Amino acid sequence: MRKQWTFVIAIVLGLGIGAWALTHYGNRGLPAEVGNDAPNFRALNLKTQDTVSLAKTYKGQVVLVNIWATWCVPCRQEMPAMERLYQEFGPKGFKIAAVSIDEGDTRDVIKFADEFKLTFDILHDGDGSVREAFQTYMYPESFLIDRNGVIVSKKIGEHPWASESSRTLVAELLGVKLGPTPVVPVESKPGG
Repeated sequence: MRKQWTFVIAIVLGLGIGAWALTHYGNRGLPAEVGNDAPNFRALNLKTQDTVSLAKTYKGQVVLVNIWATWCVPCRQEMPAMERLYQEFGPKGFKIAAVSIDEGDTRDVIKFADEFKLTFDILHDGDGSVREAFQTYMYPESFLIDRNGVIVSKKIGEHPWASESSRTLVAELLGVKLGPTPVVPVESKPGG
């Protein structure tokens, strides 16, 4: 009789441990696709030199994770629109985590951010773990994540982030009223 109770207790404990593991680690390996939880990552913030993570730094925020490189022409083309979107919605709680995949010295990444006058977070994926977590293969790739950590939009390639549809979606996620389209002064593009 004692062996039977030991067996029952072992099964109950095993099920309990299995349930705990599934709730804590169950979504690892799910693709970074719309409707799935965004994968957590750690990366270096190049402005502050702090290591940040999606789960802690951006928890409860509406965040655009943009994976890019300085050598990527479409990345260069979409950065001004991302900055405009951030200028409009950053004060309302919107965050951008632009994760550079550049290899080697990060001075070129900082120079790039300065050239484009980027004020959002510039992160660096020095070991490729962010690329791996988001399963990226083309650049730029962007993931708009809601306050619950769920991917609500995924874009591969250059995207017009300051467009009316992008502004509307971000405003809805933030729960704010969309104002008129901001007037952007005409100026020459960096490097042009």
